[in-house]
Amino acid sequence: MLALTYIAAGGLKLVRPREQLVASGNFDWMKDSSDAAVKAVGLVEILGALGVILPWLTGIAPILTPIAAVGLAVIQIFALRIHLVRHETQPLPVNALLLLLAAFTATGRFLG
Repeated sequence: MLALTYIAAGGLKLVRPREQLVASGNFDWMKDSSDAAVKAVGLVEILGALGVILPWLTGIAPILTPIAAVGLAVIQIFALRIHLVRHETQPLPVNALLLLLAAFTATGRFLG
């Protein structure tokens, strides 16, 4: 679920123009971001999701799975901060849930 969410969110940021995402009303933080920054966030989200899935799935360098999950947790910490500074409360529950899922994934994969 964690990886699929990031693939979808990252893909949206890579494929759709920033102006279209802002106009949807769900990405107000993008008003103050450049197109390149939004695309970079989308790319990092997709790479993080692939980092959670592929090492675990293939058995190649499985230590990368929890490391990628930590990276996704860090993304959510930054997202929470941005939304709090902008007084945007609507996205906070989703950000908190994704942070918890990433932390749970990282902990579970580091320990197990």
